[in-house]
Amino acid sequence: MAKIVDRKEMAQGTIILNEIEAPRISRKAKPGQFVILQADENGERIPLTMADTDPEKGTITIIYMVVGKSTVKFKNLGVGDEYFALIGPLGKPTHIEKLGKVVCVGGGTGIAVLHPITRALKAAGNDVTTILGARSYDLLIMEEQMSAVSDTLHICTDDGSKGHHGFVTDVLKETLEKDDIDLVVAIGPIPMMKFCSLITKEKDVNTYVSLNPIMVDGTGMCGCCRVSVGDETKFACVDGPEFDGHKVDFDELAKRLASYLEDEKASLDAYENCKA
Repeated sequence: MAKIVDRKEMAQGTIILNEIEAPRISRKAKPGQFVILQADENGERIPLTMADTDPEKGTITIIYMVVGKSTVKFKNLGVGDEYFALIGPLGKPTHIEKLGKVVCVGGGTGIAVLHPITRALKAAGNDVTTILGARSYDLLIMEEQMSAVSDTLHICTDDGSKGHHGFVTDVLKETLEKDDIDLVVAIGPIPMMKFCSLITKEKDVNTYVSLNPIMVDGTGMCGCCRVSVGDETKFACVDGPEFDGHKVDFDELAKRLASYLEDEKASLDAYENCKA
């Protein structure tokens, strides 16, 4: 059992923050690693990368978007309620070192994943430019936290409600043209990571992305999270979740993630009808 000690609704209630009691995980976790959570005994196991850890309080923070039956169950949990199961930290941590000039690009809930990585890169002595994107400003999360760990912060919105009217890739292109960048970290929706990687590949700039394939056990046994990286098959749970963005087959990843969309919708509809 893992008790929720704080809960916040973000982005008009479509994204939820939970701070959870997990003293052993909070002491061990490093940027880029994730946990697997289960709402109840019959619930689905959901992998979520930690947005923050607090070893002194013994807590971890996860941020998720409400999209299906399992995340609706998560949303129904309040402060004082407990997750049925929690396991972690899982996956390989981000390799952090002082490189020089670094650009961190985030979109959607990928910003939560990006936060501890950006903070660690800044603490290592890098000059950090952060580019955050959302469909509209009221759907953007963690602007204040990301600003605090960045030297320069750019906001991009599809509708022009704040910052650059357009995509994060527009600002990334401009940044790469103006400065010699040593590393780009891009985390967010698959199309965003794909096109960021295409842009940086043209400039020959090392690029990390964090992948979110379908996952079950999180220990490399089931093979559900396999992804194609270069000419190899990798398991995101044990080989990742971070990979070289120039080598990832994003089209294959998108197809695999879409495999169960109809089943997921049917499951959510049945759950909501049952509750009604």
